[in-house]
Amino acid sequence: MARRKTAAAARCGLVLLSLWLCSGSVPINVDKSPDPPEPEDQDAPRSADTGLHYDRYLREVIEYLEKDPHFREKLKNANMDDIKQGRLAKELDFVLHNFRSKLDELKREEMGRLRMLIRARQDVQGGTGRAVDHQALLRQFQHLNHKNPDTFEVEDLDRLIQSATKDLENYDRDHHEQFKRYEMMKEHDRREKLRSLSEEERRKEEQHYEEMRKKHAQHPKVNHPGSQDQLKEVWQETDGLDPEDFDPKTFFKMHDSNGDGFLDESELEALFTKELEKVYNPNNEEDDMVEMEEERLRMREHVLNEVDTNKDRLVSLSEFLAATKKEEFNEKDEWETLDQNPVYTEEEMRQYEQQLAGEESSIREKSAELQKQRDELDRKQQELNAQRLGLQQMEKVKAQNAAGNQPGPPAAPGEPAPVVPGHSQPMPAGLQQPDVPVPRRS
Repeated sequence: MARRKTAAAARCGLVLLSLWLCSGSVPINVDKSPDPPEPEDQDAPRSADTGLHYDRYLREVIEYLEKDPHFREKLKNANMDDIKQGRLAKELDFVLHNFRSKLDELKREEMGRLRMLIRARQDVQGGTGRAVDHQALLRQFQHLNHKNPDTFEVEDLDRLIQSATKDLENYDRDHHEQFKRYEMMKEHDRREKLRSLSEEERRKEEQHYEEMRKKHAQHPKVNHPGSQDQLKEVWQETDGLDPEDFDPKTFFKMHDSNGDGFLDESELEALFTKELEKVYNPNNEEDDMVEMEEERLRMREHVLNEVDTNKDRLVSLSEFLAATKKEEFNEKDEWETLDQNPVYTEEEMRQYEQQLAGEESSIREKSAELQKQRDELDRKQQELNAQRLGLQQMEKVKAQNAAGNQPGPPAAPGEPAPVVPGHSQPMPAGLQQPDVPVPRRS
């Protein structure tokens, strides 16, 4: 499901960062009274993951900054320029010492995590024989000042704000690109399956595919997101009110679920559920829920482009009311869904399949090289085993020979010296008995 990126602008002024934090999170209690704070509501909604690799660090820094009374007040009164120009970051100098100490600790933990991540990545890349991209590794540190690994300073907060702003603003673009790859891979797998079938099986599979495609396209009219018809439908079916009594101001306040005076991205996306349910059903074979989330994202982008005049990714009451007075608000045309707007061209599909073929060829070459190395290792192992066996046999013979050269027990008087079995050396001449002739019978 697409990320729910929200903002509690009334709760804190760090708009560009808080956009992606949960709007319904429990407020921080800054009351200094000796009374113990009330326990947090365990059922309160938790912040949605931003998807950034430094998500946890970002959240913890904001959490502790919001606990400081001075900084919290500055957050409430900050505007977009204050945030983007780094003026807000300078207020860090006035944060209480105990909070600064905790921020120092958070930074040291983040530095440790990043070092482990980079070592692991270097090990992986080195093990595959690929050159290590040091610039890409350094980019992992852009959200903090890695030259000072011990303390959290103004530059660290400024870097965190700038990095999170840029990375989160690129989220939609990256999501669209990932979705395009998903769709092309799905089509690639379908074509590969067709190639593996007999002519009759292929014909049946193609027929079934067309039937599912046509079935998916058969759905009720999808209203234009943000249009009067679309909002009135929510007013009637979700809110249970008479569409003839539709009032934009009342509608806005009803769907501003956290009461902060803005419709954030998750609150906007919630308005499109009825339209999406017309097209997508998780129980239908022909409906892809990944496509539904892409459709939801497209609808939200459309509304923000039309209504969000100051481009802060929030819709204020004044912006909402102004949009209801525009001609576009009375749009009657049906919203064109994804099946009417292919996300890739046939040329892009051809290039993608070429890329896959190249990757498969590279994998086969690496596999063949690894098999060759394995065969060579097996051969060397056999040689070592043969050498080991030969050495063991030689040691055994030496041990037997050494045992044969040991002197036996002395012979009793009048008895011949014992003969050592297997001993091939002749006895000394002085110890040899002369041959005694045996008399013949006459």
